[in-house]
Amino acid sequence: MIKRLLQTDASRTTILIRLMVGAVFLSEGIQKFLFPGTRGAGRFEKIGLPEPEFLGYFVGSFETICGAFVLLGLFTRLASVPLIIIMLVAIATTKAEVLQQDGFWEMLHGSRTDWSMLLGSIFLLIRGGGRWSLDRKLS
Repeated sequence: MIKRLLQTDASRTTILIRLMVGAVFLSEGIQKFLFPGTRGAGRFEKIGLPEPEFLGYFVGSFETICGAFVLLGLFTRLASVPLIIIMLVAIATTKAEVLQQDGFWEMLHGSRTDWSMLLGSIFLLIRGGGRWSLDRKLS
């Protein structure tokens, strides 16, 4: 099972997706702790999610830890799963209202980072960490 999780290809370009996805999630996770009123619990409360205090720290922890794992290319496939879930929930909870109030094009504009992170995370789930990853060295 562990061997399958670590399995990756020899692609040299996967590091570009890993750097993008990992750096954004690591940064966003840290910001949920540094600025809880605007990035963490306060944001979750504003959009009406239950238990915003808990969710702020919970999501921030996963973004920070999984973002770091993706940057290192360590358990890349496994680390991508929570990130995919986070992005699906983010799109569903924040962009549906924008679509309804401001229209399709405004929703697309406002969700460009969300879609990039979602698709980048799905790519890493499928392909793994690539040539320059700890997954490759461990397998």
